[in-house]
Amino acid sequence: MNRLFHVPLSPFCRKVRLSLAEKKIEVELVEERYWEEDPDFLRRNPAGKVPVLKMNGRTLAESGPICELIEELNPDPPLLPRKPEARYEVRRLVAWFDDKFHHEVTSNLLYERVNKKVMGKGYPDSKNVKAGAKAIKYHLDYMTWLLDQRRWLAGDTMSLADFAAAAHLSALDYISDVDWNRSATVKDWYAKIKSRPAFRSILADQVPGFPPPAHYADLDF
Repeated sequence: MNRLFHVPLSPFCRKVRLSLAEKKIEVELVEERYWEEDPDFLRRNPAGKVPVLKMNGRTLAESGPICELIEELNPDPPLLPRKPEARYEVRRLVAWFDDKFHHEVTSNLLYERVNKKVMGKGYPDSKNVKAGAKAIKYHLDYMTWLLDQRRWLAGDTMSLADFAAAAHLSALDYISDVDWNRSATVKDWYAKIKSRPAFRSILADQVPGFPPPAHYADLDF
């Protein structure tokens, strides 16, 4: 059995989970308190980060390379287009969400509100929370601009770029930090991707001490 060492609200873990589920690859989910620096976990990944995937006898780290390997070993259904230019656009947007969005939004909202408490590192920094709340508006507007020109974020077919974005937004939606009224276009996009079978386990996540809002698992939110 494949095993994914993960944290439920980690967008990087969620991106891998979505990729596996879309390709119908079964995996056992193992929650990992990576901040405790357990020696067994550090042997799996000396970087001390999740996700870590054990698959086909190999131990794999880093969400980007993991998703690319999953794609190469299981090309159907495709999450990367065939044309080099189209693949570039998918990779560009994956990097956008996993780097820029993560730095400006996820780390300032999710990590401040949830991770600090779970890890016992104190209370949220109000300046960071305000910065994240401001930055997410810019990113939602950028997504609206993209989706006004395309069916999906990177083109006419759903791709890893959509999963990267949805991984971050779903984690933030769990703590009610996405203003879905800001963009009907983005809300419609999220409703489509949220309704996919691959999203079911994501919507079933429960984090002790942090109950999700009523709309979180509602497909017609």
